[in-house]
Amino acid sequence: MTERKPPGVSFGSWVDRLISAAQSRGEFDDLPGAGKPLPPPTGRDAATDWALRRAREGDLDPGSFLPPSLAIPREIQDLPAKLAKVRTEKRVREIVEDLNERIRETHRRPQEGPPLRAMPLDVDEIVESWRVTR
Repeated sequence: MTERKPPGVSFGSWVDRLISAAQSRGEFDDLPGAGKPLPPPTGRDAATDWALRRAREGDLDPGSFLPPSLAIPREIQDLPAKLAKVRTEKRVREIVEDLNERIRETHRRPQEGPPLRAMPLDVDEIVESWRVTR
């Protein structure tokens, strides 16, 4: 367990002391990216820079940055194209049921961002539409 900050010591000096101790133990040796230069800052915070860089490189889906109330309608909009690549009815049902579960879960939780207006989809109707387009 991490040691507690001693009373009367500032957080900055306590954290610096923990980092120095970890460095002396070699805990930062062999980290990925060791010896490589840091990317140039863009003026935004480091977390935003990291996320944008990863999205540009294709490592992250940009939709993962959206709150569920915006990501789910986008996923519903992209569903026909996604299902067009699916080969089996069983897999179509799994995809739609997974989406429906995430819709229900989003409605159960406190809303982040604008309210989610999407309701669970009719699985049989989606499967029938998938069959017709094949």
